[in-house]
Amino acid sequence: MTQDELIWRVAGGSGDGIDSTSQNFTKALMRAGLHVFTHRHYPSRIRGGHTYVEVRASDEPVKSRGDGYNFLLSLGDSFARNPKEDAYYGNEEVKPLVENLDELREGGIIVYDEGLLEEDDLPEDFEERVEANDWHVYPLDLRGIAKEHGREVMRNTAGVGATAALIGMELSYFEELMEERMPQDIFEPNLEVLRDAYEQVSEMDDHTHDISVPTGEHEEEQVLVSGSNSITFGALDEGCRFIAGYPMTPWTEVFTLMTQHLQEFEGVAEQVEDEIAAAALALGASHAGAKAMSGSSGGGFALMSEPLGLAEITETPIVLVESTRAGPSTGMPTKPEQGDLEHVLYTSQGDSNRVVFAPGDAAEAYDQTRMAFELAYDYHIPAIVMYDQKLSGELRNVPAAFFDREPTEGMSATLTEDELAEAAHHASGTFQRYLHDQADGVSPRSLPGMKGGRFLASGNEHTPEGHISESPTNRIAQMDRRMRKLDSIRAKLDDREESHQTLYAPDGEDTTYGIMTYGSQQGTVEEATDRLVEAGHSVKALGVSDLMPFPEQEVTEFLESVDQCLVVEMNATGQFKGLVQRELGRFGPKMSSLLKYNGNPFEPAEIVDGFESAVNGNEYERTTARLQPAAGD
Repeated sequence: MTQDELIWRVAGGSGDGIDSTSQNFTKALMRAGLHVFTHRHYPSRIRGGHTYVEVRASDEPVKSRGDGYNFLLSLGDSFARNPKEDAYYGNEEVKPLVENLDELREGGIIVYDEGLLEEDDLPEDFEERVEANDWHVYPLDLRGIAKEHGREVMRNTAGVGATAALIGMELSYFEELMEERMPQDIFEPNLEVLRDAYEQVSEMDDHTHDISVPTGEHEEEQVLVSGSNSITFGALDEGCRFIAGYPMTPWTEVFTLMTQHLQEFEGVAEQVEDEIAAAALALGASHAGAKAMSGSSGGGFALMSEPLGLAEITETPIVLVESTRAGPSTGMPTKPEQGDLEHVLYTSQGDSNRVVFAPGDAAEAYDQTRMAFELAYDYHIPAIVMYDQKLSGELRNVPAAFFDREPTEGMSATLTEDELAEAAHHASGTFQRYLHDQADGVSPRSLPGMKGGRFLASGNEHTPEGHISESPTNRIAQMDRRMRKLDSIRAKLDDREESHQTLYAPDGEDTTYGIMTYGSQQGTVEEATDRLVEAGHSVKALGVSDLMPFPEQEVTEFLESVDQCLVVEMNATGQFKGLVQRELGRFGPKMSSLLKYNGNPFEPAEIVDGFESAVNGNEYERTTARLQPAAGD
């Protein structure tokens, strides 16, 4: 973290408006000309429990959460189930304050609501820690300010007003947002609360801190999006008009957004009884001719294994999204982890025949969701977009022009009735949907109701027209043809001008060391790489998004060009490193692992320290992650 940025953490209880408050604060900072990035932490209880959102703002682009933060707005937990110290979960009222102190940087600011937290609620060593860390503490009666002008729930607005006064930010950005988003009957009292808190703090004469809001200016219009937003926009722009699902954190965000927006496109959204039904319903919609998707998180996606296998053998195109969370089983359902990689690659029956992408940021989530639909419907294959709670919920600014793309209409590799009349048919008149001899593996498709397009779609191995067959010759021909699709897809992806793999080489490509990751840790790895280069290390990074079919050529070139490579991922077993070794085993001795699986995403400093420990052969002293040496070390 540099000194010319603000990292603001707002903490409270679930139900205290932490998420909406942070979103408005983030949007105000973006409108003020800053680059923004958010990190969200919340419990897996239905209601109650400590939650916070971190907002990082700088005049330069930001790709990751920072190392710690420098401003804490602690609202306390007004929904605490038990405020007693000897309660099972402790005094929950004070947790939004005490559980955030360890990561507050020296010289940081603390604002807490003394209308909720009395001095006796503070930990015994609070004053000692304040003095030792040179923290600047501002107890304010946020609850009292809110009640004076409106209702207690408006105390988060008072907290924003206090923050603005302390960091020197104009209120106009917040006032404009409030006017846009709030009905008049609550806009006026909230405006009074905001201004009252701002004035009270401005009149204080003990502003001894040196933290202020950066100044910046955007050259083009920006929008604030999450990975979930981008997956939704990509699906809609690629012509998806059907979704079926069942709520499960954190996949629910994509499902909810798709359900809301499909109405604008005369599409259909169905919430069904379970994930098996969701995937099967989407599969049926696709078979009937709609572009369709479904998805879930780990446990729900496990139930989709059977429909996924059915899509593979019937060659019915479908896009699934899998939002990884910490397992096994229910695990930690609101915490990010990358432990589902092998599950997503190989779940279902027999040999996998699917596409799997893991975008690294919101922009990639849009592009790769569109590509997932394109490949699914060009090659009649399931395509999976894999992400996690981190990418799902983090907000960042992206130029609005990035999303200004032409939508895709229609479906390729589907015959017209005129073309069907000339296509191969069995003597019985059945369309030969699954011909053996297609060079790229793709047999042309017909849709139900087309004249001359009748065929059988069976979950058993089948002949070209779909009749069940256990002939060894037929089995080999059908399996080989289906697997040829992956070679064709890999060739298509390799021929594209813009690769899904993101090479980041701030010191040039001719470097000694590499860092490799996949999915949502990409931005954090890039920031760590910047710091390492500034410290004099010769290092570059590669973020991998194509997981199946594997980008052998690009990863090979990267690993051949470095002496050592640190592989960064959020799981305990090094699943991504294992995938690379499966595909490119000869590079095993070059690759060490940095693994984190405590429910929090990496901070850049953890990767910097992991890299230096790996290169120097030192013990990795942090307890938040684990360094695993390369094979043979």
